[in-house]
Amino acid sequence: MKIVFTGGGTGGHFYPIIAVIDELNKIIEEKKIVKADIVFMSDSPYDSQLLFKKGVRFKKIYAGKVRRYFSLLNITDSIKTFIGAIKAVWGLYADFPDVIFSKGGYASFPVVFAAKILGVPLIIHESDTVPGKVNAWSGKFAKKIAISFPQTVQYFKKEKVALTGNPIRSEFFTLAAVGTRDYFKFENEIPVVFFVGGSQGAKKINDTVIDILPELVKKYQVIHQCGKNNKIEAEGRAKIVLEKSPLKNRYRSFGYMDEGAMRMAYGAANLVVSRAGSGSIFEIAASGLPSILIPLLSSAQDHQKENAYSYAKTGATDVVEEMNLTPNTLFSEIDRILDNKPGLEKMAKAAKEFSQPDAAKRIAKEILNLALEHA
Repeated sequence: MKIVFTGGGTGGHFYPIIAVIDELNKIIEEKKIVKADIVFMSDSPYDSQLLFKKGVRFKKIYAGKVRRYFSLLNITDSIKTFIGAIKAVWGLYADFPDVIFSKGGYASFPVVFAAKILGVPLIIHESDTVPGKVNAWSGKFAKKIAISFPQTVQYFKKEKVALTGNPIRSEFFTLAAVGTRDYFKFENEIPVVFFVGGSQGAKKINDTVIDILPELVKKYQVIHQCGKNNKIEAEGRAKIVLEKSPLKNRYRSFGYMDEGAMRMAYGAANLVVSRAGSGSIFEIAASGLPSILIPLLSSAQDHQKENAYSYAKTGATDVVEEMNLTPNTLFSEIDRILDNKPGLEKMAKAAKEFSQPDAAKRIAKEILNLALEHA
């Protein structure tokens, strides 16, 4: 039995795939089914060590981005995508899978194109409220479609759709309860705010955090995941603004946080301030934490804004749009939420109720069913 996974080269696509693979392997072991040959096809392995650890083969497929503005790169990337599609058709034909699972994104296009040409059963998952271009197209011939937000059903044929939520690694549903404050060398009684910009970081959020940092550390302890590319700048500015502060040890910055560090951060935090990617929202929900979401202004199809307001309807989060983001606004919103203990408890409860602990397992079962039918 051979199963191919594909998706764009970001953490928002990669880690849900890992969550599904984990559940798939559990089911195979429990039911004593013949071990699956699992392949990840994309333009980048994203985390080659993790793929190796999970026993997943990586196959590189060329793919190019389609930009929503004029750029000569659109021409070269179109050629790259064409070559990638031909290579994907040949690669899948030579190594014929029983089923393909796609998370969407530009890097998945060559593989789902090959699935259509070769008639390989396809399952897709749409993370966001508004489907991306590849998922909107591939949803027309996919056998099954999993979605994260209820309103996404309007974009697909209802009989194909299942509301599963976004697959999240199981570890995030159990908060690290012991030693989290010690991990960051924090005081036990002071509330913790966790600023997370996603795998790429978020410069607008970083700049705003640094602007209010001297005031923040007077009342709170701060974990700041600022992104690999922003780490030097963020840490340099933070060092300057906190130079004379006796409370500088209440601030911790990270360029990148692995799974263990993220679990520690969620375990230590009282409030999360984040972008509104689907992966981030569902990790926060799984952790049962109140949040403030700041949607990326330039996200495709404005999906982060749609995600944020969909989640806000549950009462689990507040939304601050980037155009309204100022140091005073953010600081006031943090204060307002953390000063209201009953409100915090309601938000935490709403977050847990929104989370879908069985998303990865449900998708894995459907992948396996299709694979066994086709085998």
